[in-house]
Parts: sequence; structure tokens; C-alpha cells
Amino acid sequence: MASWNSIPMEITYQVLGWTAFSSWSIGYYPQIILNFRRKSVVGLSFDFAVLNLIKHSTYLIYNASLYFSSVIQKQYYEKYGYEQMIPVAANDVAFSTHAVLATSTIVFQILIYDRGSQKVSKIAIAMIFAVFLFAAFCFFLALPSHSWLWLISIFNSIQAFMTVIKYIPQAVMNFTRKSTAGFSIGYILLDFTGGTANFAQMTVQSIDQGSLVNFFGNIGKMLVSLVSIFFDLIFMCQRYVLYPPNENAEVSPKLIEESTEPLIKTSDHPQLET
Repeated sequence: MASWNSIPMEITYQVLGWTAFSSWSIGYYPQIILNFRRKSVVGLSFDFAVLNLIKHSTYLIYNASLYFSSVIQKQYYEKYGYEQMIPVAANDVAFSTHAVLATSTIVFQILIYDRGSQKVSKIAIAMIFAVFLFAAFCFFLALPSHSWLWLISIFNSIQAFMTVIKYIPQAVMNFTRKSTAGFSIGYILLDFTGGTANFAQMTVQSIDQGSLVNFFGNIGKMLVSLVSIFFDLIFMCQRYVLYPPNENAEVSPKLIEESTEPLIKTSDHPQLET
């Protein structure tokens, strides 16, 4: 099994990994808090939330399996060489576990808070059903030969695919509404930081090992970083350039009316002299 050639590189790898974990993990809370304060999920794409949960669930299966299973690790070394390092770190497993819990919380908020006329689209439902059906089919294919590395690679491919498409509903919703109200920009800024740190972490490992196998051996992790960065830039453009927030956008008419009333009310209303 491979080991680090440079201690500074190893330390940098760990720092970048936990930076990505912290940014991505904390990033869910601005949206959770925003939903809680508004007691509403209007403005948050339900397709985005549900697809995000499926994406992180499949990513957790991949990360936990490759990190903890000696059988799968052996199959990885046999495929890519014993001189290579396992491309999944402890922070990847920690992030995936937390992400599943956080996205489950957001989905639960969708069930209990004001939803307006929003609902999960039939396309998203059909896509989720197809993912479960495909995963089950691949499991039964892998079962006779115990091709577990191939199976979890399928899960990694699924999460990479879900990463590509999960942002689209939210971007379209922002464009249609010409507003980002209800969608937390804090999540996007932290997501961008996490994606950048995650890709930098893979780069550091590749430089230390003098090999690009780290990218090919975990192409899902690479796609997560690049796709996240790409869509985060789109969301930041929507928020700060195309649809800057309106201070009165989410103020109720009643509140506006109350704010225009005099501080001291009198019972007498003298008539104006003519």
C-alpha cells in the first residue's frame, strides 16, 4: 500500500479535506434556519431537495464501503495497483453521513412548513424510481461474482449523475421567478468553498503520488467538486447580478401598513377648515 512522500503534503491534504467537510456541512444550516424562521419552504425547489437526499445517500454508500471494507479495498488495489492510495478519506465519510442527516431535515421541513403551490415534479419522482430500480438490478448482477467494487462504483456514478442534475431545478426556479428569495445564499457560498477545497485536496494527493489515478479512481468526487463550483457560480450570479434581493420582497402587506401608521393614535380627528 502506498504512503505519503511528503509530510507537508499529507498535512495539507488533511486540512483541505476537513475544510471541505466543514464548509459543506455548515452550508446546510443557513437553509434549515431560513426555513425555520419563515415557517415556509416557498422558493426552495423540492426537486433539488429530494434529488440532493438521494445523491448523498448513494455517496454515503460508496464512501463508507470503500473506507471500511477490507474486501472492497483489496479489489481496488487489484484494479489500480497496490502502490496507489485509497481515494476516500475519513472526512468524506463524515461529510456524507452528516449530509444525509441534514438533507433529510430539509425534506422533513418541506412536509411540515408552508409549501404554497409547490410540489415535487413527476419527472423527479420518475427519476428517483429509475435510480432505485437500476441500483437493485446492479446489486443482483454483482451478487454472484461478489463484484463489490464495481457495485459501489455504480453508486458513485449515480451520485455523480445526481450532482449534475440536482442543481438544475433550483436554477430554473430562480430564473422563472426572477428571484432567489427563499433559497439561502449562505448555502451556495459555503458549497463553493467546499467544492474548491475538495478538488484542491485531490490535486495535493495526485502531486504527492505523482499519479492521476486518484482522479480516475474516484471520478465521482472530482465531478462533485467541479459541478458544484460551476452551479454555485451560476447561483451567485443570479443572487448578486441578475436578481438582487429586494428589501421589501418578503414583507407582508399588513406589516407595511402597520409601519405607515402614526406612533400615537388619537380618538379625535378634527376636520380641516375650509
